[in-house]
Amino acid sequence: QVRLVESGGGLVQAGGSLRLSCAASGSMFTISAMGWYRQAPGKQRELVATITSGGSTNYADSVKGRFTISRDNAENTAFLQMNSLKLEDTAVYYCRVSVIRSGGYWGQGTQVTVSS
Repeated sequence: QVRLVESGGGLVQAGGSLRLSCAASGSMFTISAMGWYRQAPGKQRELVATITSGGSTNYADSVKGRFTISRDNAENTAFLQMNSLKLEDTAVYYCRVSVIRSGGYWGQGTQVTVSS
């Protein structure tokens, strides 16, 4: 079993920045991909960014050039640096990890609210 703890969400003005963290813990696990997803009120959960164990990244078009995903493999932690935040970035952000021979795990979510 893998436990994910997210942190770093909050309230920020448009144009501001936030940095989300997702720390994975448990016993005897190896993470392949890590990613961030978000769900705004009344909308479906959508992919924001993913990163493989080798460091290859993928971003939603809406966040390219503004968000950066990274990871610390030794600490089993993923980060999402969010710059130039827009009102439409307001959502609950979820971390997801893919664990080899185990499956996918979701975090509990962290609220990001961008105000005008």
